Amino acid sequence: MPKAQETILEIHLDALTHNYNYLRSKLKPQTKFLAVVKAFAYGSDSVEIAKHLETLNADYFAVAYTREGVALRDAGIITPILVLHPQVTNFKTIIERCLEPSVYSPKILREFIRVAEEEKQNDYPVHIKFNTGLNRLGFWHNDVDYIANQLKNTSSIIAKSLFSHLAASEDENEFTLRQIKDFKTIAVDFESQMDYRPWLHLCNTSGVINYPEAHFDMVRCGIGLYGFGNSATEDQNLKPIAKLKSIISQIHLIEKDETVGYNRAYVSKGFEKTATIPIGHADGISRQFGNEKGFVFINGQKAPIIGNVCMDMIMVNITNIDCKEGDEVIIFDQDHKVLNFAESIGTISYEVLTAVSQRVKRVFYR
Repeated sequence: MPKAQETILEIHLDALTHNYNYLRSKLKPQTKFLAVVKAFAYGSDSVEIAKHLETLNADYFAVAYTREGVALRDAGIITPILVLHPQVTNFKTIIERCLEPSVYSPKILREFIRVAEEEKQNDYPVHIKFNTGLNRLGFWHNDVDYIANQLKNTSSIIAKSLFSHLAASEDENEFTLRQIKDFKTIAVDFESQMDYRPWLHLCNTSGVINYPEAHFDMVRCGIGLYGFGNSATEDQNLKPIAKLKSIISQIHLIEKDETVGYNRAYVSKGFEKTATIPIGHADGISRQFGNEKGFVFINGQKAPIIGNVCMDMIMVNITNIDCKEGDEVIIFDQDHKVLNFAESIGTISYEVLTAVSQRVKRVFYR
């Protein structure tokens, strides 16, 4: 790959293909694969990622908000799209753009039926969300009768699927098994009241890997597609698709007791050498990474971020690194793990990935 000449986020679609095929290999042939491409496909680019996954025959996409689904439709994506957190104000748009809402509360169910009837829909697909322990969104088990009655009293919508979300599928075996059991019970109760059987889906990436008995009709993979398996073992089987790189804009030589950056937050301990890099908190490098918590890599060596992170720049200590202006700087890639970078400030890889600003240039490799 060519060396970075500016701040860029490289997206490697061959790594995406590898991750998709690896996760698919865990499933039975008839199990459908839903790819989660919300939040700009976890900080990369939802349109390019969805287009590539469409060529790999992903069965479904999921986004968080209606606007994200509209962006995919505008880009020519024809695969079904589940909107995980729709709002009433967008229901007409959802129908106009053939998006499929998660219906997670009595209010959302009533309102979507009202809009679907106004729009003269027949059997419009919706996905009924149940809460089995995450306590975020979803109906309760004792809402099944209410939902069934609402569905029987309208021809405007149909329950395409029932689903729930695992709270701790990477590390809580007993709790997860209880969620799986509760979800199965809900499904049986629901089906006993209807004359059709909706699809069932429960598993996220860790669920796919750890709970094959809960794959049901479809699985939903997000972070795994982007190269992270929520465990050191599974990370070996996946390839991070994103590499964040920049360059050294300028090198400064400073004397003992000179200060670096806003609020003079760093004081040099002796004769030191610093490099200024064109990436800052407006690009996704949180201020928390400043003051020697975060770091970058230059010519294979670790360079701590010194002083406060600026809006468009960071300064790093390169006193013991042989480098020059214009040299490449790696924030994270396949060898320099985003997880290690994230853990330096006590956060997770998801937050670092999704924080990469849309002003950072994306470069795609096939």
